[in-house]
Amino acid sequence: MKRYWSRLLALVFVLAIALMGCGSPDSLTGNYSQDTLAVVDIMKNVLELPNDAPDKAAIQAEARQKINDFSARYQRVSSVSTLNSFTTMRTALNSLAGHYSSYPNRPLPEKLKKRLQIELKQVELALKRGG
Repeated sequence: MKRYWSRLLALVFVLAIALMGCGSPDSLTGNYSQDTLAVVDIMKNVLELPNDAPDKAAIQAEARQKINDFSARYQRVSSVSTLNSFTTMRTALNSLAGHYSSYPNRPLPEKLKKRLQIELKQVELALKRGG
């Protein structure tokens, strides 16, 4: 009887692991333009967020997740990696992610905010032009 339960438990673990691996790996759609605009939107929300916002931690966590998902999905896609929108987007993402990893409890400096806003506008313009 003990052998039966151990086999059943092993089967349940295998099924659970298999089902968790079948889910969507990220929160993006797979359409580069839509995904880029979604990440731009969340980054704009982070930049406009006041320092004393009650939901600041949740919005920053969502931004970090989107940054990670975007990087994981499009980092090695050769058809996207040569686009101006992608290179500018990666620069902005790396800047914001670098600030979060180096200074997690500090607010974004104004100089960085202004630079990121300019880069995000450039990304949007490049996407409208098709690149």
